Amino acid sequence: MATNTRSRNAQQRISRVLDMTQEPHEALSIISEYLETPLVPLDIAVETLAASLPNIESHATMAREHCRDPPADGLTIEESTSIRLYSMEDGFQGTPLYAVLNGLLRSRDRSNLEPWLLYLKLFHTALSRLPSIRQVVYRGVKADVSKEYQMGKTIKWWSFSSCTTSINVLQGEEFYGRTGPRTMFVISCVSGKDIHNHSYFPAEDEILLLPETQFNVVGCLDQGNGLHMIQLHEIEPPSSPSQPLLLPVLNKSFSSKKKK
Repeated sequence: MATNTRSRNAQQRISRVLDMTQEPHEALSIISEYLETPLVPLDIAVETLAASLPNIESHATMAREHCRDPPADGLTIEESTSIRLYSMEDGFQGTPLYAVLNGLLRSRDRSNLEPWLLYLKLFHTALSRLPSIRQVVYRGVKADVSKEYQMGKTIKWWSFSSCTTSINVLQGEEFYGRTGPRTMFVISCVSGKDIHNHSYFPAEDEILLLPETQFNVVGCLDQGNGLHMIQLHEIEPPSSPSQPLLLPVLNKSFSSKKKK
C-alpha cells in the first residue's frame, strides 16, 4: 500500500515536469499590473477562482492544515501554503490548479487571468523570497519538439515550469519511458526555486522556473530510438529589485477597460 501511494504521488508530481506540449513560441502580452494587487491571505486570494476550480477553498484549507509552523526559508504561513496549494493534485474536480493556471499563462487571451491576480501576487511573493538555484535540471515531454529548438535560438517559456534534479526520473515507464518520440531538456538554470520545503510532495526534488524565463539553445542531439536531447542555458534575469519576477500576467487591454 505504501509503495503504491509513493508511486502514485511520484507520477502525479512528475506530470508537472512533462507539462509543456502546449508551450507557445510566439510573443505574448507582457505587463506587470499584478504588482499593484494587494497581498491578501490565501483564503481570500482563492475566492475568485471558484468558477474554474469549484473546490478550491477546501483545498486551500487542506494546504494550510498541512503547512509547517513556522514554515521553512523564512516564509509566512500564507506564502508557504500558496506553494503547497500549487503542488497539490488529488481531489480537484477535473484539472488541478497548476494545470489551469499554466494553461492560462500560455494562452493569447490574457483576460482570463484577471481572477488569478490575488493568488498570483501571493504565490509570486512566496517564490521571490526563496533563494535562486544555479544548477542543471531536467524536463521532458513525450513528443518530438526538437524542430522548435534550433541551435543558437533564444526561446521563452511563458508558464511555470517544473523541473527535476534527477535525470533517471524521466526514463521510468510511468513517465515518458524509453521508446517512442520523446524530448529531454537539459537546463543550466540560474534562477530556479527549490520548493520542496513547501510542496505537497516534500520528498521530491522539484525545481520551479518562473514564467517568461528565457533560454539560449546551446545543444541539440538525436539520441536515436525516438529520443532528442536539447541543452538550454538560462539567460540571466534582471537583478533589479524593481523588476517583477512574474511578467506575463495581464493583457494591456485590462488597462484600457479600466479607463472606459
